[in-house]
Amino acid sequence: MLNIILYQPEIPQNTGNIIRLCANTGTQLHLVKPLGFVLRDKQLLRAGLDYHELARITTHENWTDCLNIMKKKEKRIFAVTTKGKTRYDKIRYISGDTFLFGSETKGLPEEILCSFSSQMRIRVPMVPNSRSLNISNTVAIITYEAWRQIGFQAAI
Repeated sequence: MLNIILYQPEIPQNTGNIIRLCANTGTQLHLVKPLGFVLRDKQLLRAGLDYHELARITTHENWTDCLNIMKKKEKRIFAVTTKGKTRYDKIRYISGDTFLFGSETKGLPEEILCSFSSQMRIRVPMVPNSRSLNISNTVAIITYEAWRQIGFQAAI
């Protein structure tokens, strides 16, 4: 199983799309507070359709709590950032890998980003002068590559 962490997500439609993705790939979703919406937000529910019941979602009060849980489970964590030097497709993923995404407008705080070695900061390539992809698209790109590499575990 893979893990997605959304650090302080702000846009309910993006999180709803990611909930649907996680439900369909068997990926565990972790949300780090504060959230820019309530989990029963109408836009969140519309974007996630009826997949909320099928997805495994854990909410964490803060980054430290989330990180401590991941460390106890001995999960590798990759920070996904436009500032990453390593392309996402150059990594050999394993079951249990975790991908951390920052908020839509701010990304990951510098202190969190700096806590990751350069090899653990990954990026999706884009043409020059592009700012970023939509977070739900980026989560889908990376989730499917990692899931493909681990043999689409639990897929039908």
